[in-house]
Amino acid sequence: MEKVRHQLFLPKPLSDRLEVLAAKPGASKSAILVDAVTAWLNRRGASELEDRFAIRLDRLTQSIGRVDRDAYVILETLALFIRFELAIQTPLAENDQAGRALGAKRFEAFITQVGRQVSTGRRTLGASEDGE
Repeated sequence: MEKVRHQLFLPKPLSDRLEVLAAKPGASKSAILVDAVTAWLNRRGASELEDRFAIRLDRLTQSIGRVDRDAYVILETLALFIRFELAIQTPLAENDQAGRALGAKRFEAFITQVGRQVSTGRRTLGASEDGE
């Protein structure tokens, strides 16, 4: 590997620390500086990569936050609707088979409609008035 000579100026305290490290067996100033510069450049490259993805990660975090908030609003709305319906609906009598059959039929229609909406990807909330 071709090597290029560089002349460096280091502050005295840093130069003294380099001298102490280079005095150990198997160490040299050049090897220490090569390792240090390589590590610094690698960290800087990683930082640049992080900077590139930071904006995308921030956008994803914001999107996930909105989805989380929307899910909370939907669940709270559903819970309040169920509580309201249970509070205003009178319970069916034990022998009201016609009422129970009608309730079961309406529930089945509801589940079918939910399945249809989910499978086609259509949304009820935010849909235009003509049903799209």
